[in-house]
Amino acid sequence: MNLNEIMEFLESEYIVINNTPCEVCGGDYLTDSVGLTFDGIRPQNLSVCVCENCGHRKEFVFRAPFVNSLSNIDFDKEGLN
Repeated sequence: MNLNEIMEFLESEYIVINNTPCEVCGGDYLTDSVGLTFDGIRPQNLSVCVCENCGHRKEFVFRAPFVNSLSNIDFDKEGLN
């Protein structure tokens, strides 16, 4: 995966979060924290979200196939800023 594909993949995760209503009150989730976990040998993106209405917390777990690709990308630090 190249950097653009990785960014599109991550953006799709936020689309899922933004289109998922709170199971308690139907409100919208806001992302509280984002991290990387491993289920055995499989990398996963973990987003902890909080409902903006009632405060209900929900974890969204997505596969992270781009983790191995990151080591092969030559980042242009000037272009990232």
